[in-house]
Amino acid sequence: MPAEGDGGTRWIWSRVAIAAVLVGLAVTFTGRFPTNGTHYGIWSIVPPVVALVLAFALREVIAALFVGIVLGGVIAGKPNIVQEFLIPSIGSSSYALILLVYLWSLGGLIGLWTRTGGALEFAEWAAARIVHGPRSAKFFAWMMGLVFHQGGTISTVLTGATVRPISDRHRVAHEELAYMVDSTASPAATVIPFNVWPIFVGGLVAGTIPLIPDEQAGIAFFFRAIPFNFYAIFAVLFTLLFAWDRLPWLPGGRMRSAIRRARETGKLDRDGANPLASAELTELRLPEDYDPSLWDFFVPIGTLLGVAVLPFIWTFFVLGNRSSPSLPIAEAFVLAVLAGMLTALLRGMNWRDVVDGFVAGCKGVTIGAIVLALAVSLKSVADAVGTASYVVETMGGWIPPVALPASLLAVTMFVAFSTGTSWGTYAVLFPVAMPLAWSINPDPAFLPLCFAAVTGGSVFGDQCSPISDTTILSSLATGCDLMDHVLTQLPMALGAAGLAALLYTLLAAGAL
Repeated sequence: MPAEGDGGTRWIWSRVAIAAVLVGLAVTFTGRFPTNGTHYGIWSIVPPVVALVLAFALREVIAALFVGIVLGGVIAGKPNIVQEFLIPSIGSSSYALILLVYLWSLGGLIGLWTRTGGALEFAEWAAARIVHGPRSAKFFAWMMGLVFHQGGTISTVLTGATVRPISDRHRVAHEELAYMVDSTASPAATVIPFNVWPIFVGGLVAGTIPLIPDEQAGIAFFFRAIPFNFYAIFAVLFTLLFAWDRLPWLPGGRMRSAIRRARETGKLDRDGANPLASAELTELRLPEDYDPSLWDFFVPIGTLLGVAVLPFIWTFFVLGNRSSPSLPIAEAFVLAVLAGMLTALLRGMNWRDVVDGFVAGCKGVTIGAIVLALAVSLKSVADAVGTASYVVETMGGWIPPVALPASLLAVTMFVAFSTGTSWGTYAVLFPVAMPLAWSINPDPAFLPLCFAAVTGGSVFGDQCSPISDTTILSSLATGCDLMDHVLTQLPMALGAAGLAALLYTLLAAGAL
């Protein structure tokens, strides 16, 4: 918040001016934008684009997201954004799951660790065996990202919560850690697909082309296309090289500055940063009569992994149930919190300290919950104005065959970046991309390139967009400023995407 005086006054009046403009737009233009099938023409991209531009320009996400939502309401003829977008989005089961499980359970667990010292004890243990400096701390984060590869959200929160105490001790900037956590989440989930991703995508592509007649064929095609998922492969590889300090030429100036700041001064965030994690999640408040133990860390983490992952492995690989394998993530997080609380109580912590730790952790994720609520609402706005439909329809007519895989990569990157969702982009793009690829060249060597381009491009957008839940949760779990994370991550992500596009073009030329 700006200080009092002329600067603060200008800040207030600029916001008043923006509000006045938005009200004027709502009164003047609501319902006057002509539809073109499932979209509003060029106006369909205005809400997410304006939100993204403002987020980058102001380095402040909440106001940017709100402006995007208001503009979407004006274009769609639904100016009552509270009733039309905010309440339905915030009241949805998907947002409730993220809020109650990923945010409150995660926040509660981390808050509990600030009382038990469990995460710090694990940091001490890992430091003695694995981590000896910033380089090995980042490598440890990379390994944990691959271990917790079940999906974007679960991976980010688990990896971030696990490695942050270790990284903080060894002066790893929060921008560095957020990049490691985010880039080993969804990208890893698509190249180490022992999770629900192949099932979801397999259902979307079933019946789209003759080679994929049903869901089982779609799942098999997903596995077949993994070697061509170049963006995800490069994203995971780049994080490994970054951990080893083998990418001096790729990280942008912001990331290099963050690294120098952390190593030389110990400041893990830049001056003026607004980390999504509050002090309730970062400050150790160990009771005087409590002795920290590895049990405080491994019991809740073991419970979480055991409950979330083992049933999936059992149903998918042992029983062969590939239609609806169980992945009880919500139950796992709740039970992990309960296991952590019970462990602390059995080891002698009083009930009040346990509850205080949990409640403080929940309070620490408040800002993250607000940002996520607005991001989810903006996704609903993008659906209402037909953002994805317009992009696909506009670009589909002029793409040459040799450039189709690289073009699909670019289109999915843009759509996912604008909407903040990889799975939502899959749902829109796959039913269009696969028939298009089949009509151009039904060669079995060509189709996996197009399939993998959509898979990787959607992951890029989901990973890099400031309105994506995984980007927000990566910042939350690592204590990083959201826009600092986005801006420092983009050069390396774009580098991976550029290499992927080049390979797609070369291989497509050989297949045509």
